Amino acid sequence: MAQKFGGKYSPSGAPAQPGMPDDAARPSFQGKRRSRAGGRVNLLFFVPLLMAIRAFQSDPATMILYLAAAGTLVLSAWLTREGILAQEAYDGRTIARRPAIPRKLFGAALTGAGLFLGGLAGGAGLVTPLLFAVIGVVLHVASFGPDPLRDKGAEGIDPFQSDRVARAVDEGEKHLTAMKDAILRAQDRQLEAQVGRFSETARKLFRTVEGDPRDLTGARKDIGVFLRAARDATAKFADLYAQTRDPKARADYESLLADLDRHFKARTAALLSNDHTDLDVEIGVLRERLALEGPSALSTSVFSDATPSPAPLKSESD
Repeated sequence: MAQKFGGKYSPSGAPAQPGMPDDAARPSFQGKRRSRAGGRVNLLFFVPLLMAIRAFQSDPATMILYLAAAGTLVLSAWLTREGILAQEAYDGRTIARRPAIPRKLFGAALTGAGLFLGGLAGGAGLVTPLLFAVIGVVLHVASFGPDPLRDKGAEGIDPFQSDRVARAVDEGEKHLTAMKDAILRAQDRQLEAQVGRFSETARKLFRTVEGDPRDLTGARKDIGVFLRAARDATAKFADLYAQTRDPKARADYESLLADLDRHFKARTAALLSNDHTDLDVEIGVLRERLALEGPSALSTSVFSDATPSPAPLKSESD
């Protein structure tokens, strides 16, 4: 939906809030990139359109083949787009499970099937449609790549703990998405930017918990309870503000977002501090052991623990 630009230097001359930089109301795009699902993938939806047009210019039997080819290619394009979105979510996380369904690979197979049906409809025999199918599958995989086929960042981590973290982060992402969708109803660009900045702060907490699943116990309330409450408050505020444009309600909601942002930043800093403390304790224990036993004694004890002593040989008399 198009929105009117506003700000300090716009014709409306809306002044910036006291103590806030001029660019503070703008959403931060640092580290973000345009989704590949919105570019080349959308071109795949135009090919079925050409086959659908050709279908209604043919006899009934050929029309059925063209329509089947068009439907198969539409399904292929949709699966490919969903697969790329799933891979972007996978790439953006420190610990992630592979997608349960290899959507891009299924999309490649359906592309080959759609081109095969289109070739048959064109009356090109059997060999040419097979060549179309093979070329389509190869080009699809070369253009969009395969799906992630294994879990990422889960080496040495208890699978149960990693599953708990993945479920909690998925729940938190759903709450953030619901907040973003709800605040659009308020039709206020500054509030949308503030929700976006809070989402970035919350995702930093997600990445911290993914880095050390043991932190999930302390952050579960923030990811689950607080974000769910923020989602509900955003939905109620957006509906109220869209009708009344009450400045007091807007100020209260901005204060709530600021409090949540400070809380999540403090929680992230506390978790990072705890991780650093644990590392300092482990390093301290190793240093004390080195000071007491010495490097040679430590290496001797390590190798003696790791390498079993050979069993004594029996004499011939035994």
